Amino acid sequence: MAQVDPRVPLWVAEKYKVIKKIGSGSFGEIYNAINTSNGEEVAIKFESIHARHPQLLYESRLYKLLSGGTGIPQTRWYGQERNWNVLVMDLLGPSLEDLFTFCSRKFTMKTVLMLADQMITRIEYVHGKHFIHRDIKPDNFMMGNKRQCNKLYIIDFGLAKKFFDRRTNSHILYNEGKSLTGTARYASINAHQGIEQSRRDDMEALGYVFMYFNRGSLPWQGIRANTRKQKYEKIKEKKMSTSIEELCENFPTEFAMYLCYTKNLRFEERPDYMYLRKIFHILFRSLNYQYDYIFDWSIMMRKPENSMPITITRNMPAEFVTYLQYTRDLRFDECPDYVFLYQQFRMLSFKLHTPYDYIFDWTILKQNRPSNLPSNFVDKESITAQLINHV
Repeated sequence: MAQVDPRVPLWVAEKYKVIKKIGSGSFGEIYNAINTSNGEEVAIKFESIHARHPQLLYESRLYKLLSGGTGIPQTRWYGQERNWNVLVMDLLGPSLEDLFTFCSRKFTMKTVLMLADQMITRIEYVHGKHFIHRDIKPDNFMMGNKRQCNKLYIIDFGLAKKFFDRRTNSHILYNEGKSLTGTARYASINAHQGIEQSRRDDMEALGYVFMYFNRGSLPWQGIRANTRKQKYEKIKEKKMSTSIEELCENFPTEFAMYLCYTKNLRFEERPDYMYLRKIFHILFRSLNYQYDYIFDWSIMMRKPENSMPITITRNMPAEFVTYLQYTRDLRFDECPDYVFLYQQFRMLSFKLHTPYDYIFDWTILKQNRPSNLPSNFVDKESITAQLINHV
C-alpha cells in the first residue's frame, strides 16, 4: 500500500478520510479516501497551492459543466485544505493504459472495437459541450468501479479548451505558431506543426490510440534525443513519414478509413461521430462478435482471494461471475442494485434467444415423472396456484 504523504491532510471537508495514494501526475497526487458519513469510497486529487500552473480549479469547473453525461465522473467537493487545492470525485477503476499493460500490451480486436465505440461517444459528448480535450491518450480513459465496471470514463480536463462561444456563435480562430499541447505520442500532425487544435485533433489522436492498442506500440515510440524539443521534432518527422497504409498494415481497413477521415477534416468541421462509430459497428458484426462487454481483462484481473466466483462458474456465461463478484463486494449496510442484477440475466436470456415463457425443465417432463407429483404437474396455471397456496 502506498503511504500517505505526511504533507497531505488526513481529513478533507471534515468527512473524507484519506486512506492511501493511488496515483500521481504533473498536477499533484491522487488518493483513495472514505466518506465517513456513508462508507462510500472516493478519489481525491491534491494540487499544491504553489503549483506553477494550477489547473485543479479549472478542471473542477469543467467536470461541473460536463456533469450528467455518461462516462463523466461526478465531483463531490472542491476547496482548499492547508496548502492544497483539493478535488473529491468518483473512485474509478484502472485506466486503459494500466489494463493494456495487464494484458501484455496487446488487446484483441473485439476489445479494441468495444472500446472504440465508447471512446468516440465520450469525445462526442465533450465536443457537444463546446470543449476539446487536447490530451487524448489511454491514461485518460478509465473503466468504472464495481457495478460500473463495463462503462468507460473520460478524465483529466486540465488541458481542455473551449472551441466554440455560444454567445457570439463563433468557433475559435485558426492560428499557427502554437506550442504542442498534450502527449506527443498521440498528438495530431497539425498539433505538432503548431496549428491551433480543434475537434479534428482529438479524433486523430484517438485513431493513434486505436493503433497503439492494435499493434502494441507506435512507430515513433522509443525515440531518443538530447532535449524535449528535439524529441518532439523527431516524433513529428517519424509520424509524418509513416503513411496511414503503413501504420494500419495487416489490420482491418476500417482503421485506415478512420484515420483518413479524421486527417481530412477542416479546422472548424464537426466530425461525423455516427459515421465513425458505424464503420466499427459493421466491422464488429462482420467478425461475428457479441457485444457482451467481456473485455480481455474481464476474467483475468480477478484477485486470487476473490477467485471463488470464477472457479465455480467456469464454462458458464460471464453474467454469473458478475453477479457473484458484485454481491461479494457489497458493504454490510449497502442496498443491492436489484435492477442491475435482474437486467444481467434478462440480457443473457435475450442474447441466448431463450424466451421468458416460464417453461422450466420439469414442465415438459411428462414421461417418467415421480408418482408423488400431481397429474397436472406440467400445467403452468396449476403450478402457479400450488406455489401461491404453498407460500
